[in-house]
Amino acid sequence: MSTPKPPTRGLGRGLSALMSDVSTPTETDKSVTNRTDQSLPTDQIYPNPEQPRRTFDDKAMDDLTASITEKGIIQPLIVRRKPSGNGTYEIVAGERRWRAAQRAQLHQVPVIIREFTDVEVLEVAIIENIQRSDLSAIDEAAGYKQLMEKFGRTQEDMGKALGKSRSHIANSVRLLTLPASVQSLLQNGRLSAGHARTLVGHTDADKIATEIVKKGLSVRDAEKLAKTSKNPTKRAASGKTVAKDADTVQIENDLSAHLGLKVNIAHAAGRENGQVVLNYRDLEQLDDLLRVLSGN
Repeated sequence: MSTPKPPTRGLGRGLSALMSDVSTPTETDKSVTNRTDQSLPTDQIYPNPEQPRRTFDDKAMDDLTASITEKGIIQPLIVRRKPSGNGTYEIVAGERRWRAAQRAQLHQVPVIIREFTDVEVLEVAIIENIQRSDLSAIDEAAGYKQLMEKFGRTQEDMGKALGKSRSHIANSVRLLTLPASVQSLLQNGRLSAGHARTLVGHTDADKIATEIVKKGLSVRDAEKLAKTSKNPTKRAASGKTVAKDADTVQIENDLSAHLGLKVNIAHAAGRENGQVVLNYRDLEQLDDLLRVLSGN
């Protein structure tokens, strides 16, 4: 018989306390300062597989490596003991510093060892990256999605805890419904999040994104281009073709953001009934959908 899991603490509970360890300790904070006076071998520390950041800018990493080579690591990493034991540790915050320390051929790094749950690890990782303002829009959205899918957090929960509006969370997650080619342009900085948001729900998103990049369009011009490049119309039961109204498209986008799937709504012309079609890319995503629908 499996042991019941202890109830998880609310997302907003103590996040300020969690983040007090991410902030640089001050001279007046004796308790935090005392906990930082220890170090671990770099080869006993491993990155968190659930880390929301997936990309590390080479130029920024070179700069950080040079700084660490000259001055060392000023702000300690936050780690926790790996659940598997064996005297190894998992990074909660500070993976960039750990990577740079390896580049600088440091054998020891300063750390703070904390006892965190899986959900707290992910929360701290997301918050640390967002506070540094260099997390890509796609990585940020993936982090939000992880919190929703794996730990049952709502957009309202995350908005309150992270100091973001619910609409910001929703708009971020919608970016994950864009085609992979568009997400790649956003990931490598060729498209901004503002540009990408104009393409959410558009069936020609990849084509329009290419044109935006090629012409160097502003966000406002991208919005105009997306509006003039109409989505293909839907075919009604009567055989006539009708265009989707803005409300329907918005509902599709909201459902896509909540479920993490591409959603298509087809109204029967002149009637109140219709169809909602959910598109999943693999069986794992189908399992995720079933868990959401069953409330598990």
